[in-house]
Amino acid sequence: MKQPTLWGMLLILFSIAPSFARTAGDEPPVDPGRIEFFKRCLPEKPQGVGPAIADRRAWEEIGKRPEFANVVKKAEDAAKKPLPELTDDLYLEFSRTGNRTHYQKAVGKWYDILDTLIYAECLENRGRFLPAIERTIKAFCDMKTWVLPAHDGGLKNFRGESRVIDLRSAHVSWELATAAYWLGEKLSPPVRRRIAEELRRRTFQPWESYLHTGKPEMNWPRSKGNWNAVCLAGVTGAALANVESLERRAFFAAAAEKGIQKYLDGFSPDGYCSEGIGYWNYGFGHYVMLAETLRRATGNKLDWLKNPRLKPIALAPVNLNILPGVYPAFADCRLGTKPDAVTVACLSRRLNLGLYGWEARGAEEALALHGNLTKFGLFGVAGDNPLFPAEGTEQSFSQESLSKPLPLRSWFPDAGVLICRPGDPQNGLGAALKGGHNGEFHNHNDVGSFVVALRKSTPLLDLGSVVYDRNTFGKHRYENNVMNSFGHSVPRVAGKLQSTGSAARAKVLKTEFTDAQDTLVLDLRPAYDVAELKKLKRTFVFSRRDGGKMTVTDEVAFDAPRAFDTALVSFGPWKKIGDDELLLGEKPDAVRVKIRTEGGEFRLNPQEIHAEWHKKTRTPVRLGIQLKQPVTRAKVTAVITPAE
Repeated sequence: MKQPTLWGMLLILFSIAPSFARTAGDEPPVDPGRIEFFKRCLPEKPQGVGPAIADRRAWEEIGKRPEFANVVKKAEDAAKKPLPELTDDLYLEFSRTGNRTHYQKAVGKWYDILDTLIYAECLENRGRFLPAIERTIKAFCDMKTWVLPAHDGGLKNFRGESRVIDLRSAHVSWELATAAYWLGEKLSPPVRRRIAEELRRRTFQPWESYLHTGKPEMNWPRSKGNWNAVCLAGVTGAALANVESLERRAFFAAAAEKGIQKYLDGFSPDGYCSEGIGYWNYGFGHYVMLAETLRRATGNKLDWLKNPRLKPIALAPVNLNILPGVYPAFADCRLGTKPDAVTVACLSRRLNLGLYGWEARGAEEALALHGNLTKFGLFGVAGDNPLFPAEGTEQSFSQESLSKPLPLRSWFPDAGVLICRPGDPQNGLGAALKGGHNGEFHNHNDVGSFVVALRKSTPLLDLGSVVYDRNTFGKHRYENNVMNSFGHSVPRVAGKLQSTGSAARAKVLKTEFTDAQDTLVLDLRPAYDVAELKKLKRTFVFSRRDGGKMTVTDEVAFDAPRAFDTALVSFGPWKKIGDDELLLGEKPDAVRVKIRTEGGEFRLNPQEIHAEWHKKTRTPVRLGIQLKQPVTRAKVTAVITPAE
């Protein structure tokens, strides 16, 4: 009988002894049975994703792609220049001013340079980029920390007092491990040893220590948000590619299998991702990457994508499509964000979702992946890759199947989100209506908010995310008028904005869906901390007749007279075209808004919403529909139709 190694004995001890297992939070211990499972399934030697440089057939095929035509020239230019300077002063800028953008942009250029150099060397296999590659790898290894300044508020990582794992350190870990796997013995022994040592010191050792003792303190292992999936993917992917010990690799894989359940618990049963489409791309995209990595590493003996919970999660971002190419920017989602085609294509192929248009688009985009070695290794090359048919076979789709229209609506009953689509998506109105609550991941106080789309525009919209700074995820988050309810098309009640927390929620009072129109009625009263408020009912009626019409009606009642206003949020342009009528947006995508009130007259109160945006654009405006006098009962209705 084979005797267990010292490492194996320690693993078993840490896994079953309560005095050594983690006690902080509710992280489950690693199951020894699952460690044994992975020991039986994983290869004897570490193995990364994608073709190593020795696989000349694969790289010769990659080199024929037009998307890689300029890679060598870019690498030649990069090899001649020093890396952009990353000074201590730049790292410390966040702690001084709260700006996180400058450092992140600078370090992002390092990743781009390293990836470009590695692609070029793998394509050529002549050794001429190896000095620049090793110089860049050494620069990464010499960094005081791989943790971003915004995730190192106390500067403990910068000062070497702690080593935690964050989104960026997990990413660079998997990238460096992949680089070492691809290039193998082309890298000098000192550089290979240095990569292994830095991964051990910065990533593997802190993760093992956390699992066994709860130290160093990290929140993401207990999180249901994107950090969980992204960090587990980076740490586990790096371990599978770089850790020599089979037992340790099995331990990392078993820990990931346990820990990832927290992330899945963050989705409502209907599959909705409250973090927004951008974080579905990021978080669930990494879940899919890790799932595919483990499937291949175990020889198909472990396949997370067979989990029936995944189908609604996979379909959710596609079902958020209002009109062709138009999606709502709920939560911290940048305006214009769309589902990641590569991730959707992989899911459609693996889960037989029949999203043929997405499959074709995802396969095309996968061929051009440049900026992420691991994602390219998983989806950009032939082999065990769901995006491409097996060698010697062809897969084609009819034009009809590629452009199959979405249904008239998508309803997320658990999240309280309704997407309304017109009969003619090229010309009719579409809408996204949001109930939910104000304790969601990457939450905005937006209960009852809505988006109206026409053709390629959203004349009434959710503003999405702004440029992150020191206040974005701190106690001052909701002082920002984009994140609090001032920046959303929702009421202000007795001068108060919406409250924060899961108790501030919309109760669905009624749904009625027909081919002609959809009705959604919400009770918004729980979202406002106003003792005198006795009723606040918002009724959405979306009609598909005559190009479409959206009617939004707020009914309010108080015990005593109180102020009341509701709002329309737009990037404009806008203008009054009558005492009770507005024109919003630019033709031919503009809409008319007809306003009527009962219980009191209204005035229009336009106020600009100032924030730092990711792209230069117009300053958005909150068009307040303000009742002139306090009321005990009132009704405010906005009727929105295409301008032409």
